Amino acid sequence: MRHPLRALILALTLMLSATSALAAPTCWDREGGVARCGTAGAGPVGAALTPAQAAARRAAPPHTLSAREAFSLAAVVGGLFGLIVLMPRFNGRWDDD
Repeated sequence: MRHPLRALILALTLMLSATSALAAPTCWDREGGVARCGTAGAGPVGAALTPAQAAARRAAPPHTLSAREAFSLAAVVGGLFGLIVLMPRFNGRWDDD
């Protein structure tokens, strides 16, 4: 009983003492789009969008799939299912067949 308890205490200690990872900052371009920080046309790090740009970004219609994108998605998913169907039968043990 002591060894699992020690392992649990060690795991909790390591988990609580670990530093959290921070995401990279978000930079915006002049039109209100996301840009990589430090590139030409990107705003300064930490700068926020203007209220008008933020409202326009929220009001923009969501991206919809075109017919070509839908067909490509169906082909990829169908291909994956086809590969799964073609996999050899496996019932829990390896044999020399």
